[in-house]
Amino acid sequence: MTLRQRILHLVAAVMLGSTSFSLHAAGADTRALHVVATTGMLADAIREVGGNRVKVAALLGPGVDPHLYRQTHLDVTRLARADLVVYHGLNLEAQLVPLLADLARTKPVVALAETIPREALLADEENPTLFDPHVWMNPALWQQVVNAARDALISVDPKGKNHYEQQAIRYNQAINAMYKRTQAILHTVPSEKRVLITAHDAFQYFAQAYGYEVLAVQGISTESEASLHQIGQLVQTITQRKISAIFVESSVPDQSIRALAEGAAAQGQRVVIGGELYSDALGPEGTPEGTYLGMIEHNAQIIAKGLSSASVSSP
Repeated sequence: MTLRQRILHLVAAVMLGSTSFSLHAAGADTRALHVVATTGMLADAIREVGGNRVKVAALLGPGVDPHLYRQTHLDVTRLARADLVVYHGLNLEAQLVPLLADLARTKPVVALAETIPREALLADEENPTLFDPHVWMNPALWQQVVNAARDALISVDPKGKNHYEQQAIRYNQAINAMYKRTQAILHTVPSEKRVLITAHDAFQYFAQAYGYEVLAVQGISTESEASLHQIGQLVQTITQRKISAIFVESSVPDQSIRALAEGAAAQGQRVVIGGELYSDALGPEGTPEGTYLGMIEHNAQIIAKGLSSASVSSP
């Protein structure tokens, strides 16, 4: 039996043995909608829009890389028992796509980021048919994902339409307010110093939203490994432009960033690690960084502090 066949067998067994029932079949609004989201960012959006009408679980916890994640047997069980499954799409959860496609035969499975018009997305420079999935880095684009989450919840639970619509309005207003705060924070950095260097290319939508230049060691997926040539080129850029701060990411190993710092130091350019950013995963549950709003605010504060401090202390 192949891995896919084993997964399908397990899904079927779980669904047959599950005591879960449909809200609509029951004819009454008697229990919370069970939603499984792949990432913490999506789970947070569903939680905000759904309020007390939903119970949400995220497959990927803090520090987990969605580009490389493969499902566990527990994941399959949770997905099979959900009333609704949401994921980003745009190839972010590349390893989960076959399982999600199989689940879509039996239950609502929605790729929320794929509802964004293609003209609003950033294409991969090396492969124009692929799009950068890190849309949460631009709050305006994330609001479109919030609206898609609203619509997905309404499609499964139409009795909650008014509730979901009001919750989405409230949450989008909070995102607008957060964007204004973070923009003010990030614009305290002198314009010539607004260069963000990270481990992988997850911040291009951030650059679009806040007027920064972003350079990264790896591409938009962490599946692509950085070559010595790429690291060497970036070291030259750091040295020539006298960049003094670079940043690690919570879900990506820091070896490549530390290699950049060591390479620049060998050429006489002192570079500090400006701090840890949240790129593909939220921070720990129960902390401000464990929410989408807190994640973006944390990043803004760390970037502004790191680049401003480096620009003051650099010769």
